[in-house]
Amino acid sequence: QVQLVESGGGLVQAGGSLRLSCAASGRTFSWSAMGWFRQAPGKEREFVSAISWSGGRTDYADSVKGRFSISREYATNTVYLQMDSLKPEDTAAYYCALAEGTRLVPKRVQEYDYWGQGTQVRVSS
Repeated sequence: QVQLVESGGGLVQAGGSLRLSCAASGRTFSWSAMGWFRQAPGKEREFVSAISWSGGRTDYADSVKGRFSISREYATNTVYLQMDSLKPEDTAAYYCALAEGTRLVPKRVQEYDYWGQGTQVRVSS
């Protein structure tokens, strides 16, 4: 079984930065994509960013392009989401997810097999 543990959330003023981390354990990190989703109160989970196993492919939601950056650290089985120029509309619970057996960059919730517990990000005006 795969376990994903997010950290790094918190409260930040608009224009500030946060870096989220997701540590994976329980299986090999090979041939799996990692993604970040977020969910605001009363809304469904929304794709934020994802990275392929090779690291050669990344994708971002239009709302975060140019502000967020995803990366992987293979030695520690960790994926990061660097969030800069944060806006109040970025406020949400952020979830790390893992999609097994793919070298692509899934963007749909249904394509991911494992999920973390979430970490709360709040951006004040």
